[in-house]
Amino acid sequence: MTHASSSESGMTLTSGQLDAYLARIGVGRPVSLSIDSLSELHRAHLMAFTWEALDAFMGWPSSIAPAAAFAKMVEGKRGGWCYEMNGLFGAALAALGFRVTRLCGGVDREVMGDIAVGNHLTLRIDLDRPYLAEVGLADGIVEPVPLAVGPISQRGFDFSIMPADDGWLRFNNHQHGLARSFDFRPDHSDEAAIATTLGWLTQDPGSPFTNALAILRHTADGYLALKNDCLRSVTADGVGEQSITSADHLADTLDTIFHLDIPEPGKIWEKIQTISRDKAS
Repeated sequence: MTHASSSESGMTLTSGQLDAYLARIGVGRPVSLSIDSLSELHRAHLMAFTWEALDAFMGWPSSIAPAAAFAKMVEGKRGGWCYEMNGLFGAALAALGFRVTRLCGGVDREVMGDIAVGNHLTLRIDLDRPYLAEVGLADGIVEPVPLAVGPISQRGFDFSIMPADDGWLRFNNHQHGLARSFDFRPDHSDEAAIATTLGWLTQDPGSPFTNALAILRHTADGYLALKNDCLRSVTADGVGEQSITSADHLADTLDTIFHLDIPEPGKIWEKIQTISRDKAS
């Protein structure tokens, strides 16, 4: 399939939206389109926005359109998951003049097979060479990497890109990662597959995101991850855990640790408790 760039497919931001986005992540317009400016934007995006799949967990509306992600994440005090995080980032990069290609990937394709293709959006950025920009995996890389086979190390976490089958490449996450891997092809875009999988991920009872709350925010040396009522602090040196014990504790965690403005956090706590009871019975 021929690929479509973000700018060609209308996946870009207006000048006013771009200014608001850059203000949100605390970075000025780059003076040149380089790997250094791309890396600065990539890291700033991850430090500004929380990765979260609350919409799928709570059954709230969700969209793959970057304009919707802009409204939610830049104008609102929310984060997003892969379609929104990489979608918004790609749209901003396209508005800045970067050559951006939205790639259709598959998290856990190594286990699930091709049915997984479409459950992940990642980005190829063409500069002096192709780079993989990836702000949507939640706990993956914090800076772009050359789109090439080989080992990757960032902040003490080890990743790799390795060949898979039939021309696919496999990004392997670090040992503590929520997702073990995702597969992609350097030239494979399929917006229809992404749109179809969005529906399954947000609505199907079998979706991992409708059955568990997942929220994550990067820190200087690692990240903080909330899965249901378990809050993990992860660095390259180890993992710490604590339990969320009440609706008020959850509300405070969402606000102070994840910087999210969530209406009625008590309803989120109720669903977490229901899931815990179902697993216990």
